[in-house]
Amino acid sequence: MNDLYLLAENFLALFMESAPWLLLGLLVAAIMHELVPVSLLQRHMGSDSVGAVTKAAVIGAPLPLCSCGVIPAAVGLRRSGASKPATVSFLVSTPETGVDSVSVSYALLGPLYAIVRPFAAIFSAIYAGLMVKFFAPADAPSKPVAASANASSCCSSATPEPAEATGCCGTKDAQASACGSKHPTLRQTPARDKAKAMWAFGTGQLLSDITLWLLFGLTLAAAIQTWVPTDFLTQWGDGVIAMLVMALIGIPMYICATASTPLAVGFLAAGLSPGAVLVFLLAGPATNVSTMGMMLKELGRRALMLYLFSVLTASIALGYTLNWAVSAFSLQPLIVTAGAMHEHGEHTQIVYVISALVLALLMVRNLANQTIEHFQTSSSQSDCCH
Repeated sequence: MNDLYLLAENFLALFMESAPWLLLGLLVAAIMHELVPVSLLQRHMGSDSVGAVTKAAVIGAPLPLCSCGVIPAAVGLRRSGASKPATVSFLVSTPETGVDSVSVSYALLGPLYAIVRPFAAIFSAIYAGLMVKFFAPADAPSKPVAASANASSCCSSATPEPAEATGCCGTKDAQASACGSKHPTLRQTPARDKAKAMWAFGTGQLLSDITLWLLFGLTLAAAIQTWVPTDFLTQWGDGVIAMLVMALIGIPMYICATASTPLAVGFLAAGLSPGAVLVFLLAGPATNVSTMGMMLKELGRRALMLYLFSVLTASIALGYTLNWAVSAFSLQPLIVTAGAMHEHGEHTQIVYVISALVLALLMVRNLANQTIEHFQTSSSQSDCCH
């Protein structure tokens, strides 16, 4: 019973610690989602030059797309004319980091990871894109998406809108925002429409995309703090074996950059080296079964193999570099561990408590909306069959 109480206490501490930063990240992500048009991405990613690969990595890094949402975006970009190397670079950098994951990294892991993660993601993305450029056969980009290919959007049209139409886990609120009101007489000002779209995306679609894995990550991190002995993970040491283990754990997982952060907290608390944890933070979000299946179909077997090889080798190399930097420059104080969570004053603590309540209520609201929508869909399908 005491263990369960300690588990709940550790979970609540992690949830409260991440809540205000996650809300801030969702706000910035929602603003970027409305202000960064897909046409901008397509215009700068059409060639297989080093410049296009670099642009794809830099553009993709801050975008609020998880390993789930990046798939339709990447397919749309590829079919709109993006080259293989640029598409791979975008596929690596976008899920590995983002404005929301940077803020949560600062809260849970400290300033070092908040700085290292985006730079590591951009480096590994450029490396993966260049590997595909030099070692995968070049071919003409796929033809633009036909009107029928956009049927997955909530409001299909002849013009493809692959990345902004919906994510792979869109919610009813987000779709309603994208499609507009069904009552044209109740038209609102463009600024108000923008604000509603930002709210629907940030607190609806994006939060729904990351909620399951975020809660799973927090629970697992709390469980590791509560029950896992320190020497369980440290038995692998700080070398290539430890990093290979973390990469093999992360590669098949279906997890986004934000949700992987609480897991990293647990791994650090269990005594794993900062570099081995970075390997997990890079390999986990960048790869999953769905992404690999999409790449095989759209880019070919060799591009897929180069993609996996690049993610694996880049994450291990960056992990070694981080371990060396932490040791050489005494950077350990810039890393937050579970035993050294932030201590907050009374007024600051109130902000964390309110943020945690707001975040929890938004998650419950999204779950309720999805449940209602599920029953409505089931009911309508049942009525159609009778």
